[in-house]
Amino acid sequence: MRSRIHSLVVAPALAALSAVSILAPSPLAAQGAARQGATVEGITEYTLPNGLRVLLFPDESKATTTVNITYFVGSRHEAYGETGMAHLLEHLLFKGSTNHPNIAEELTQHGARPNGTTWFDRTNYFETFQATDENLEWALDLEADRMVNSFVKAEDLASEMTVVRNEFEFGENSPFNVLMERTFSTAFLWHNYGQSTIGARSDIENVPIDRLKAFYRKYYQPDNAMLVVAGKFDPATTLASIEEKFGKIPRPDRTGGMQLYPTYTAEPTQDGERSVTLRRVGDVQLAMALYHMPAGTHQDFAAVDVLSELLGSEPSGRLYKALVETKKAADIGSFAFQLREPGVLLSFAEVRVGSSIDSATAILTNVIESVAAQAPTTEEVERAKTTLLKNIELALNSSDRIGLQLSEWASMGDWRMLFIHRDRIKQVTPADVRRVAALYLKPSNRTLGVFLPTKGPDRAEIPPVPDITELVTNYRGDTSLAVGEAFDASPANIEARTSRATLPSGFKVALLPKETRGDAVVVSATLRFGSADAVMGKSTAASLAGGMLMRGTTKRSRQALKDEFDRLKAQASVSGDATSANLRVETIRENLPAVLRLLGEVLREPAFPAKEFDELKEARLAEIEEQKSEPIPQALLAFNRHVNPYPEGHPNYTMNFEERIAALNDATVAQAKTFYRDFYGVGAGEIAVVGDFDPIVVGDIITSIFGDWKSPTPFTRVPTQYTAVAPDAQTLETPDKANAVLIAGAALQLRDDHPDYPALVLGNYMLGGGFLSSRLATRIRQQEGLSYGVGSQFFASAVDRYGTLLGFAIFAPENVEKLEGAFREEIDKVLAEGYTEEEVAKAKPGWLQSQQVSRSQDRELAPLLARYLFIRRTLEFDADLEKKIADLTPADILAAMKRHIDPEKFTVIKAGDFAKTSEAGDQP
Repeated sequence: MRSRIHSLVVAPALAALSAVSILAPSPLAAQGAARQGATVEGITEYTLPNGLRVLLFPDESKATTTVNITYFVGSRHEAYGETGMAHLLEHLLFKGSTNHPNIAEELTQHGARPNGTTWFDRTNYFETFQATDENLEWALDLEADRMVNSFVKAEDLASEMTVVRNEFEFGENSPFNVLMERTFSTAFLWHNYGQSTIGARSDIENVPIDRLKAFYRKYYQPDNAMLVVAGKFDPATTLASIEEKFGKIPRPDRTGGMQLYPTYTAEPTQDGERSVTLRRVGDVQLAMALYHMPAGTHQDFAAVDVLSELLGSEPSGRLYKALVETKKAADIGSFAFQLREPGVLLSFAEVRVGSSIDSATAILTNVIESVAAQAPTTEEVERAKTTLLKNIELALNSSDRIGLQLSEWASMGDWRMLFIHRDRIKQVTPADVRRVAALYLKPSNRTLGVFLPTKGPDRAEIPPVPDITELVTNYRGDTSLAVGEAFDASPANIEARTSRATLPSGFKVALLPKETRGDAVVVSATLRFGSADAVMGKSTAASLAGGMLMRGTTKRSRQALKDEFDRLKAQASVSGDATSANLRVETIRENLPAVLRLLGEVLREPAFPAKEFDELKEARLAEIEEQKSEPIPQALLAFNRHVNPYPEGHPNYTMNFEERIAALNDATVAQAKTFYRDFYGVGAGEIAVVGDFDPIVVGDIITSIFGDWKSPTPFTRVPTQYTAVAPDAQTLETPDKANAVLIAGAALQLRDDHPDYPALVLGNYMLGGGFLSSRLATRIRQQEGLSYGVGSQFFASAVDRYGTLLGFAIFAPENVEKLEGAFREEIDKVLAEGYTEEEVAKAKPGWLQSQQVSRSQDRELAPLLARYLFIRRTLEFDADLEKKIADLTPADILAAMKRHIDPEKFTVIKAGDFAKTSEAGDQP
């Protein structure tokens, strides 16, 4: 639930594709070198003579570099008839530019992790790639060229418009997303924050290309942009390259239609409660309460952030205690939108059908609006501050994350506000929180799903945006971070730096110590227990047992555990299923020993409190009920049930929604306790630690936790079995859902040591992997504009002769025949003709570099090392696979794909509102 706001509302554009030279760079050279500005905590600002702001954030501990360019234009700047234009233009800037005509293909060739996103106040484009001089030169040249030379062609708009419309329809599937859009539009009568970034469907469909071109010329200029380079690079060389590539772009003449005006439409003070009601198909009820708040740079906003955490935190938050613990709601949340202009605080409650939405709504608003009267305690405020500051500090340990987050802070007025906001949070007191609650959390400032009259106005006056220049002048910050080492993420170096051991219990350990930025360290572990016969019929109890581990120990309550993890600056998760428990941790060197001991307590001394068990069940029931009417969960469930037909009760059996709900309703805390008692311990298992730590200290602690902890039930691995099933075709109706999904594929009988495996990996990469330059994406998204998300996935087990090839696409239901036809034609064409020499030559370096990028992320490397302990593998496998892929020919790939892929054996599942489309087609 915590990710909903960003994933469903920010509507980050997945990025798009090809495009007419709008404005050629002037031959004039830059009129001087870049001017150096502020330096704060390792980040240095420069300004080119043409107005481009540049931030350099060198981090030798990364083997990757991130280039992120932000244009200070978003949906806030759109005029009547232009809603969604900033986002639509973002898509078109992936269609190509003068010197980079096929951007999607280049991104794939360089193994980059790219994207573009649009928000209220800004649009940004970024690429994370293996840190090489060639890759960095390419990325800088790409962004300099598409700043002023992107095509923005009418034919590209014609195809991409339908892709964006498909993205719009995808958002329309979510009642949460739509209700939030309606609530925003009701709360903002005049300001553009009331318009969603995705825009109105009619504007997406009808915006003229000339308006898009004018929008591009006006806002995509060096004096309205900020370039960030973060990660491993040489600052002096990089700055020189930036001066050369961007410096020759002239500063535009800001007169006439090119003048940039500040937003002068201010939302008037709200003078009474507002309400909105949404009626759509769905399986859960929702209530939202929205209150206007100051701009993100205002002094009050630090207290607003603490207030939001105090309300929405789990399990200590006031909304959680008032709604979830009393079973009035299944889930809650609270979010403060920190924006350039005055934003909002939004809180919500999710209520299962059959429970009273009126009662939950009354409690929701009462809890929020009583904060001023029921003053926050010192404990509540310090707990919220600890969580907020922990998240900021951990983010600062990762240059690539901060390199992207700087877009948000710069769009508020200045990137240094990140640090000023952090410092302000440190100073927040209970009195500050009470004061902002009294100022802003009042009925007349509320937008809700009900109307309540008031006898007299009691209005919240929103202060103006502060003088940001005054705030940031001479600011230097106070946090000093370890910079880390330059780490080579090649398989050979990782193997040379990794030590492995096996404890007496059979638990396996891999340790990879290295110096990291901020002394960061990542832990990934799995406990394995039981056998297929032993866990038969116990999947629900096992899942609930795993879910209870972080909800209290014999020494600490759930809240006490959360407080201690926050104090230790640790992000930790523990989950479990029928045959394993999984653990993930991210923290810093000095706290790792205490964090590991605390995790040992979580694993070995759980308390299974009945109240927490009931709350866990309620949340999971709501989650399942929410999925019942959604196309993607329905299609995936149908596909898995057909392709993997295990007997009921088997740990690999796929329950349908009704079976999952019934099993949860019947589950008891006693069953979860019994499963834990009978299975938890080391039947087998593995742990990997990657980052800054003392191997001897950490090794001793791991031994103390896992060295003699044996599972009562011997472990026998449950194999994944290939079953030859007849192909199937199902069409599932999901009424009132604007978006549909297609899933097509089959199980394959091979392991990843099969001679054809490398060819199938690269073949799938070209078929539906990579970044928008695959066969499926090029045809279905770029050329025909039928789908926002389309691709394919290939998997082969390392231990069983079992694999899958799966294709997918989301689309508008009325396009089902076109989509399915194009999908099948592209697969048939690949199997008939194979790939060209040029395609294969371009795909190889892209795939190889993408592997290097993955190994450079400690959050990915740790679970990889742990998994390899289980399957008795080292990264020599990776090196060998990369060599085999480098040696592949088009003939090798075609032969392998023909041997293993037969579209006639595909199971095809479609889910969507096809009945509604048929009814519309039957109209005279």
